[in-house]
Amino acid sequence: MKKEENLPYKMGSLSDMHRMFGLPNPRHPLVSLLNGPNSQIENMPIGPHVLNYYKISYKPKFGGRIRYGQSYYDFDEGGLLFASPGQIIGQNAEHPAVCSAYVLLIHPDFLLNYPIAKKIRQYGYFSYSTNEALHLSEEEKNTILSIFQMIDTELNSRIDDFSQDVIISHIELLLNYANRFYKRQFVTRKVMHNDLLQKIEDLLDDYFKHDYPSSRGLPSVQYLADQLNLSPSYLSDMLRSLTGQNAQQLIQARLFEKAKELLSTTSLSASEIAFQLGFEHSQSFSKFFKVKAKVSPLQFRQSFN
Repeated sequence: MKKEENLPYKMGSLSDMHRMFGLPNPRHPLVSLLNGPNSQIENMPIGPHVLNYYKISYKPKFGGRIRYGQSYYDFDEGGLLFASPGQIIGQNAEHPAVCSAYVLLIHPDFLLNYPIAKKIRQYGYFSYSTNEALHLSEEEKNTILSIFQMIDTELNSRIDDFSQDVIISHIELLLNYANRFYKRQFVTRKVMHNDLLQKIEDLLDDYFKHDYPSSRGLPSVQYLADQLNLSPSYLSDMLRSLTGQNAQQLIQARLFEKAKELLSTTSLSASEIAFQLGFEHSQSFSKFFKVKAKVSPLQFRQSFN
C-alpha cells in the first residue's frame, strides 16, 4: 500500500498556497500575485504538489532541478513557466530551485463568464513540460514584468466594479504576449528543432523496421514525445511551426507513405498490411488510405499492374 506521505500535496485554494509560502491570506480569494514588489516569499514548497488553479511564474534564473510529472530538468537561464489545474509539479528537496520573481495564481472560477475561460485551455504552453519554458530576451522580459506590475497595482488597489475586468484584460495581454514569444522561440531554435525533426524521422523508421506496429499498434504522439523527452503539446506546436503539420499529421503522412510502399512492392493483402502497420481492423486501414489517396488500397495496387 502506498504511503500517504508519498502522495503529492493537494492545494485546492490560493489560501493553501499562501500558507505554504508563509504568507498572509490573499487579498482576493481567486487571484493572487506572489513575490511581487510588495511580497517576499520566505519558504519554497518542498516535494510534489497538485494545483487546482493556473500558475504563471517568472524566474530571473533557473537553478537546481525542478520536477514536472515523472522527470527532472536542469536550467541555466530564466523565463516563464506555465501550469494548469490538475498538474503535478514541485521541486526536488535535494536541489532547491531559485525563487521566482513573480508567481501569478488564477483560480478557474475567476475567469468564469469571460471568453478567456474557454480560450485559456487552447494555449498549448499550459501543458508544456518545465524543460520547454519560455526563455525571454531583455526586451521581452521588460514587457512581461510591466504586465505583472500592472496586475500587482490593481490587486493592491481598492476593489470596485471594474477590478475584475481590468485584471482579466491584463491576464489576456500576458497570455497573448506569451503566445507571440513562444512562436519566436520556435523560430530562433529552428536549428535545434530541425535536429529533432530528423530524430522523429529516425524514430518512425525504427518503429516500422522493428515491427513494433504489430505488437504495439499505431505509432502515437505520446510515444514520440516520450522518446524525445518532450511534452506532446510542445512537440506538436514545434512541428507545426517547422512543417505546417502537427505530430499526429506527420505520423499519418508517414503511415500513408509506408502503406503505398507495401502495396506497390509486396504481395501482402490489405488486411496483412493493416496489421503490419498497426491498425486494429482492416476496415480502418482501408478508410484511412482512401481518405489520403482518394482510391481504395486495391485500386491503388491495380494502378501498378
